[in-house]
Amino acid sequence: MVFYLVGLGLGDAKDITVKGLEIVKSADRVYLEAYTSILTVGKEALERFYGRSVILADRDTVEQGSDEILENAAQEDVVFLVVGDPFGATTHSDLVLRAKEKNIPWKVVHNASIMNAVGCCGLQLYNFGETVSIVFWTDSWRPDSFCEKINSNLKRGLHTLCLLDIKMKEQTVENMMRGRKIYEPPRFMTVSTACQQLLEVTKNNPESEFSSDTLCVGLSRVGSEDQRIAAATLRELSEYEDMGKPLHSLIVVGKVHPLEQEYLEQFFLNEKSCR
Repeated sequence: MVFYLVGLGLGDAKDITVKGLEIVKSADRVYLEAYTSILTVGKEALERFYGRSVILADRDTVEQGSDEILENAAQEDVVFLVVGDPFGATTHSDLVLRAKEKNIPWKVVHNASIMNAVGCCGLQLYNFGETVSIVFWTDSWRPDSFCEKINSNLKRGLHTLCLLDIKMKEQTVENMMRGRKIYEPPRFMTVSTACQQLLEVTKNNPESEFSSDTLCVGLSRVGSEDQRIAAATLRELSEYEDMGKPLHSLIVVGKVHPLEQEYLEQFFLNEKSCR
């Protein structure tokens, strides 16, 4: 028996691979990881397409209750479904290590992820540097350490893919302290919010490699029918509210090859951005 990590791709229920679908249909238990990313369809759509039930696995289940997922996996096939590719988040590597500790055989079925599908905007993948994550700021917590990587990439002429924050099943500090299982509504960072935070960084760091005039690319729902791409300056995207539904991603553009420029021009919001 095997513990399978199966990638779902980025779009809807039909983006699963043929191999992955065969495994899902024959498995004893199927879990859907539901906090590092989301599909454009819900669990019910997956169940209809797969013809079987799917167990929703939230952050607590994956990070603290992994023993429940791996229970009896040495005697039965267990599938863990991940939006995108299974190794797009370190949490899933941890699951593999836990399976190895328990001598449970494991296999991975890969699929498309934002890390490679981002090439849809015309920027070539081998011209990207380190990927960063941008989190929601609060009144008392405004981390900007990720900017070091953006600056490092720009110095080398490389693009930076910025993965934007997702808040799923989050609690307020008060509810956490009181032990109340009351959760806030889901929140998904938009391209405009990410750009606003980056602009704040430039105000406090005049030596930053990026500025309000730096070319950036906003993307939403990559891999779905309503995918959107917009290219403009950092300031223009900070004011752009028409990127569509989540999930959003942002690219801070480095040195642009003529072929990249030609492809990217179809997504520019205006002529000024194109310079």
